[in-house]
Amino acid sequence: MHRTIVKGLTLSLACLSFCAFAHKADEPQHQIYPEGDVVLENGSVIQDFNQSYTTQGTLNADKSNAILMVTAIGGNHHRIDYLIGPGKAIDTTKYFVICTDAIGNGLSTSPSNSKLQPNISFPEFNIRDMVNTQHKLIVDHFGIKKLVAVIGASMGGMQALQWGVSYPYAMQAIIPIIPLAKTPAWTTGVLEMLRQSIMTDPKYDGGKYTQPIEQGMRLWSGWLSGVIVRTPAYQNQLYPTPAAEIEYLKKVQDSGWKRMDANDWIWQSRAYDRHDVGQTKGFNNDTTAALKSIKAKTLILAGTGDLLNPESDAKDTAKAIPGAKYIAINDKLPMGHLSGAGATKDENEVQNKEIAKFLSTIK
Repeated sequence: MHRTIVKGLTLSLACLSFCAFAHKADEPQHQIYPEGDVVLENGSVIQDFNQSYTTQGTLNADKSNAILMVTAIGGNHHRIDYLIGPGKAIDTTKYFVICTDAIGNGLSTSPSNSKLQPNISFPEFNIRDMVNTQHKLIVDHFGIKKLVAVIGASMGGMQALQWGVSYPYAMQAIIPIIPLAKTPAWTTGVLEMLRQSIMTDPKYDGGKYTQPIEQGMRLWSGWLSGVIVRTPAYQNQLYPTPAAEIEYLKKVQDSGWKRMDANDWIWQSRAYDRHDVGQTKGFNNDTTAALKSIKAKTLILAGTGDLLNPESDAKDTAKAIPGAKYIAINDKLPMGHLSGAGATKDENEVQNKEIAKFLSTIK
């Protein structure tokens, strides 16, 4: 049993180490939609912004079968592949699936790839800015007036909630997985210590680095992918001795430290910090009022024992949204944030079953 679980977890590191995968021949082609200069909520401007995305399936004649997938922190359009494809919850023989890359993930315009505003000259942005660039893609490029659903995990779940608040009539449903409606102090503390793990490496050089930041990024990878996204009970089952755990963490660091540009992750993590749907224009910092305004049918799935995005926030969010349904992904052996990664057969089946059932109710 342990060998099967470990194999699944190895595959899931691609999701939770937050890498920007190279394109493979059998995968949907990366596409770019140029949006020009994007004015951010803070008044700054991202110059010559390019929105990266992929598509799967076929858009029908009246453009009524589209689902938008939004990404996790540092993740890309592959983030919820375990839910997308023929016979899966988001069936590409039925739906036209648009998988976007959020600002700062290394594929859409980011500190690491901007020619005009590279590295620390790149403006800081928030999650509403991500959602606004996605909305422009959906409306201006595809001409889609109403999506079937917006779905995402972790920061993707946070964006899905923001879609529901910012554009209440733009979709029939939202499916936030392991989300936050408002980032709590605990999560900010975790992210700040992860940032410091990177920034205290002398090679970081205030963000002006010209060589790999191995020491800092190894700490980042080990803490994030090896510790914070898991629970003590789950880790004890997999690695019952100190030696086994330490060996495992080394493998996580070896495979994960190069997967993300340091500034890209730091910039996205600051957007994560600042997330609060209550700060949307018209809600006067009232998170509950913003959630109550959501018109879309809502299914929230969360991980029991989540140490990054505490499930208490997801439960409270579900209570605030009219008619929302809440599903605990894995109560038998809490996996924490890893519950939203498609890492194990059981957790994968729960999500596919519940999301497919939910989507079948949308006409």
